[in-house]
Amino acid sequence: MGVPLFQEQLLRMAMAAADFTGGEAEELRRAFGFKRSEKRMREIEVKLRAGMTNKGITGETQDKIVKAITSFAMFGFPESHAASFALLAYASAFLRTYYPAAFTCALLNNQPMGFYHPSTLVKDAQRHGLRMLPVDINSSGSVCVIEKSQDGDFDVRLGLNYVRGLRRPAIEAIVLRQPFSNIEDLAQRVPELRKEEMTQLAAIGALNSIGAKHRRDALWQAAHAARPAGELLRAVPESGSTVPLRQMTIEERLVADCAGIGMTIGKHPMAYRRSEMDKLHVTPAAALSSIPNGRTVRVAGNVIVRQRPGTAKGVTFMSLEDETGISNVVIMPQLFEEQRVDILTHAWVMAEGQIQNVDSVIHILAKRVSPLTNPLELGTSSHDFH
Repeated sequence: MGVPLFQEQLLRMAMAAADFTGGEAEELRRAFGFKRSEKRMREIEVKLRAGMTNKGITGETQDKIVKAITSFAMFGFPESHAASFALLAYASAFLRTYYPAAFTCALLNNQPMGFYHPSTLVKDAQRHGLRMLPVDINSSGSVCVIEKSQDGDFDVRLGLNYVRGLRRPAIEAIVLRQPFSNIEDLAQRVPELRKEEMTQLAAIGALNSIGAKHRRDALWQAAHAARPAGELLRAVPESGSTVPLRQMTIEERLVADCAGIGMTIGKHPMAYRRSEMDKLHVTPAAALSSIPNGRTVRVAGNVIVRQRPGTAKGVTFMSLEDETGISNVVIMPQLFEEQRVDILTHAWVMAEGQIQNVDSVIHILAKRVSPLTNPLELGTSSHDFH
């Protein structure tokens, strides 16, 4: 349709319309390459116009060709790159759609990589129906694995490698000596486990399957197992039978999960604040598609990405995650300067602005950004590109 898409087409246009040699065409490609030097582009434009004039291409036609070529410089790339990325995108989409457990498991086992924190990958997979299983001292391997459930579906079990502070020698010893009958058995047969590692496993619920009633009971038993008792105390009934401590609250489990594995496979923290958000007229991310273009809306969540590309003329893009999905917020330079601290330093924010809902592409053009109170200090770290 007369619109150049790839660098190869750009070179052919210059050679056909302005009699560029192969070397001159390559010079054009480099000028319009990654760094896009404006000075070199102006020099090339002079050559282009001279070459076209010599071929009798002048006036409006010449201007149209130059505009097509110079406009292309802002987005063009090689056809080989396009084909490569298209193949990767298609293959990834196919695997994610038809083999979600294998796809998610592979992503989690190859971190750090890509654009999103593992927590965001897990929540997205869960919203698409994948069941995530917690770290378990008897069921988890050294990395995440796929398990077949009783209904024939495939689930993903988090690996011991996601337990923060758990050293590689301890992981290898656990996997080598599985299964364990109780917490004392674990302590005795895996002397590589340090006290703080045992405590971490108990805090995230990884020991519940070997005789603990709940996490606090596991912490109690882990502390007892780490300090061998004398003959007198061995006669005292095990704590697992009496459970002297109350269970952790939901909030305490969330804190323990975020501290212990960097995420929670339970409900997203925003789910517990939805009634509060409803009172503030905050729209869930999944509901934005039903709101007409131009309306004023509020969105809120954990900041998972901040971007300020050099080519965006000072515009900042921020992605917020709630329990329903991700909302994308556009912050213009003036607002960024006015609210720099709120935008850059808070893990949880609320943004208010005009929704841009065109062809199913949705952004919020922010007018104001406010920090959300986060008494539990939850949330994953964002990927920031300033």
